[in-house]
Amino acid sequence: MFRDGFRHDRQDLPALILLEPRSRRVAAAFLLGAANVLGFAPFYLYPLPILALAGLFRLWQRTPGRAAAALLGFAFGLGLFGAGVSWIYVSLHDYGGMPLPVAVLATLLFCAFLALFPAAVGLAQSLVRAPRAVRSLLLIPALWVLSEWLRGWVFTGFPWLAMGYSQVPGSPLAGFAPVFGVYGVSLAVLVAAGLLLQWLWGAGARRYWALAMLALGWAGFGLQQVEWTTPDGPPLTVSLLQGNIPQELKWRADRVQGTLDTYARLVLASRSRLIILPETAIPLFYRDVPRDYLEMLARHAQENRGSVLIGLPEFEREGASEDYYNSVVDIGAGPAQTYRKHHLVPFGEYIPLKPLFGWIIHVLHIPLDDFARGAPTQQPMRAGGQRVAVNICYEDAFGREIIRQLPAATLLVNVSNDAWFGDSLAPYQHLQISQTRALESGRYMLRATNTGVTAIVDQRGRVVRRLPEFVTAALDGTAQGFAGRTPYVRWGNGAALAMLCAMLAGGLFMAWKRPAR
Repeated sequence: MFRDGFRHDRQDLPALILLEPRSRRVAAAFLLGAANVLGFAPFYLYPLPILALAGLFRLWQRTPGRAAAALLGFAFGLGLFGAGVSWIYVSLHDYGGMPLPVAVLATLLFCAFLALFPAAVGLAQSLVRAPRAVRSLLLIPALWVLSEWLRGWVFTGFPWLAMGYSQVPGSPLAGFAPVFGVYGVSLAVLVAAGLLLQWLWGAGARRYWALAMLALGWAGFGLQQVEWTTPDGPPLTVSLLQGNIPQELKWRADRVQGTLDTYARLVLASRSRLIILPETAIPLFYRDVPRDYLEMLARHAQENRGSVLIGLPEFEREGASEDYYNSVVDIGAGPAQTYRKHHLVPFGEYIPLKPLFGWIIHVLHIPLDDFARGAPTQQPMRAGGQRVAVNICYEDAFGREIIRQLPAATLLVNVSNDAWFGDSLAPYQHLQISQTRALESGRYMLRATNTGVTAIVDQRGRVVRRLPEFVTAALDGTAQGFAGRTPYVRWGNGAALAMLCAMLAGGLFMAWKRPAR
C-alpha cells in the first residue's frame, strides 16, 4: 500500500505531468514556435520556419479533437510571438515608464492575443474532415496566410513576423515577393512545409513530394532572375543620418540644442544630393525650429543641388481645431514639400476610444499622444532628380499602403525611431520588413533611423551598406532610381488573396468528395 501511495504522489508531480502525451505535444508546439524566430532577422535561417511549421502540421495530424488542435496552434503562436515580439516590453517599461509587473502582464496579453490567430487556424482545420494531403497542402496553408492577412488589418493591423518575411532576401522563395507580395511568400512557405510533411510521413511515392518541393524552389529561383523594373536616371548620392539620440533624453528641453547641433554637423559634412534625417529627428514643432537653422540647412542643400528631408512634428491650427502630425519636410533647392504619416500606431501615436483608454496617456511617457492622420494618398517628393515615396516608422510594414505612391515614385524612403525598442530584435526585424518592401516594389529603400538599423537596400532586397547600431554617424552611398511596375505593384494583395480563396474552395471540394476516414 505504501508503494501504491508513493506512486500516486509521484504521478502528481508537475515534472511528470509534462510527460503526458498531450502536455508533450503542447510543449513541442511552443518550442517549435519559439525556434521559428531564428528564421527571421538578424539570424536569417530561412529553412527553419518550413521545418517548424511541418512539425506543427504533424502535431495537428496526431492530435484528435478541436480544442486540442486550437491549443496546439495557441502554444505555437505563444512561442513565436513570445520570443519574437517580446521587445514590446522594452518600449512599455524601459522607455514608457510602465511599472514592471504591468509591463510584463501587458506584453504577455499582447502575445497571447496574437497567438489567437494560429489557434484559430488549428481550430478551423480540425473542423474539416479531409485527406491528410488536402489538409496539409491546401487547407492549412490557405487558412494560415488568411490569418496573417487578417492580423495585418484587425485593430489597424500588426503584420509582424508574417512567415514570408523570413525568406527575404536569401531564400529562393523570396522570388515570389515581386509577384504576390509577402503573403504570397508566406503561402509558398506553408506549402513547402506541407510538402515536407508529406515527404516525411505521407502516403505514396516520396520522390514525387521531393520533386514538388524542388519545383517550388526552382519556380521562386526563376522569378528571382526576372528584372521587374528598369533604372531611371543616373545614380543619386545619398547620406542617411543616424543621430543616436537616447530616447529617454530626446524630448528634454535641455537637450534640444545638442540634438540640433548633432544634426547640423552631420548635414554640413555631407556632399550628397539627398540627405535624410530620421523620424522626429528634430524634437520641436516645425513652426518652433529657429529660422536661421532651417535656412542654414536649406543653403547647404542648394549648394549640393539637392534636398534635406527632416523628420519632425508639425502643428496646425484651423479655427478651434488644433492638430499635429508626424511629418517629413523637404528643405532644399525646390519648392517646400511635406509628407504626413497616415498609418498611426495605436496607443503610441494616438489613443483609440479615448474616453475608455485615455488613462494610458498618464501611465506611458508619450511625448505626443494624439497625432492626426495625414492623407491616405500623397504624392512622391521630387528630390535630387528622383521621385521619393516617403513612409514613417512601421508604415512600411503594410505593403498595400507603400504601393499607393507607385509606380510614380522611383525611390522608397523610410525614416524611423526604433530607439523605443532598445537593443532587441525589433530593429533587425524592421530592417527585414523594409527589405521585403524593396523587393516587392523593385526599388531601392533608404532607411534613416535614430539608433539603427540605418541602411541602403537595393531593389532585390539586399543590404548594400549599413551603419552599426548606436553610433552617431552618416551613411554615405549611392542609390539608383527605378521605374516600372512589378506584378505586386499592379495587383497588390489581390493576387495572393485570390489564390487563398481558390485553395480553400479546392480543399473544401476535395474534402466533400473524399472525406477523411
